[in-house]
Amino acid sequence: MSSESISTRDLRPARVRSPGDQALLGFPVLDREPGPVGRRLAALPGRGHPVWTYVCGILIFFAAIASLSIVAGLLVTDVLLHVRGIASADAWLPRVLAHHRSPALTDASLVGSIMAGGVVLPIIAGVALVIAAVARHWRLAAFLAFALAVESGSYRATTLVVHRHRPEVPRLEKLPVDASYPSGHTAAAIAVYCGIALLITSRIKSLAARIAIWTVAAAIPVFVAFARMYRGMHHPLDVLGGVVIGIAALSAVVLITRASGAAAK
Repeated sequence: MSSESISTRDLRPARVRSPGDQALLGFPVLDREPGPVGRRLAALPGRGHPVWTYVCGILIFFAAIASLSIVAGLLVTDVLLHVRGIASADAWLPRVLAHHRSPALTDASLVGSIMAGGVVLPIIAGVALVIAAVARHWRLAAFLAFALAVESGSYRATTLVVHRHRPEVPRLEKLPVDASYPSGHTAAAIAVYCGIALLITSRIKSLAARIAIWTVAAAIPVFVAFARMYRGMHHPLDVLGGVVIGIAALSAVVLITRASGAAAK
């Protein structure tokens, strides 16, 4: 190889990261190695834009999570609830909570429902999306929005197929009676609040601070689940179904975000 070709190659400017790439360095959890599944997903659209990796991932995992949730729901309604001990235990807690209602607990349950309701969570995700978009943080901008979207879509798909009556107690909200399974509020609380905790703690080195943040993040879905059962809207098995959707949706979007980063590289 001639000295001229060597010098020409050496003088080529190094690749400069885009503002979006630089911003993503602030959240290491989104830039980690995606693993074998993530690498397959990154290669799925070929050499197209990494956005196509994100789109393919969202569609694939939405279908998988919705299917998993529907199968779990049918298992609950068609199998588990025909077991006398399980059915009676599942109905016991909402009855006890309804029997011990008080004005203070009722107000607290309303707060818990609002925290994971259809007004507060879209606002939180929307604000995060706008901030991230202004910072040209496109994968972060999509993170919470699609975690909530995958969770919500999976929940809706499940309620269309799985029909379960809500607890036989006085209900404090007027919602469809046969849409008890799963708890969408619980699922949404996990997807959003635990998603925020995941982002924040990936930037913090202090173990005490990380434990404190995760304690709060884990306590919110528990509080929401209690509120929904207290208000006569769900059984414990419904809450468990919501937990499955929430964790699955959040995990899937983390994997998709990492895969799209690998595709961009």
